[in-house]
Amino acid sequence: RQKNSYYGAFYRRIATRRGKQRALVAVMHKLTVAIWHVLHDRTGHKDLGADYHTRKNPQRAMRRMIREANALGLTIRFDPA
Repeated sequence: RQKNSYYGAFYRRIATRRGKQRALVAVMHKLTVAIWHVLHDRTGHKDLGADYHTRKNPQRAMRRMIREANALGLTIRFDPA
């Protein structure tokens, strides 16, 4: 078992928006597709990691963090490097 896996992060992302049952079904579907690809293509499976979506789209992660900070009443200011 692994806490910081791609599927765990995927479940948490979906569960916050759609609920636990839908998130569970979505993870089961994603696992089924991954197993099919492993069996069909005869390849190994590599976990993408819990931070896959953050690495894939860092601008989206930054916008989310700014939105959360604003909701807490904090002001974010960026200075050019």
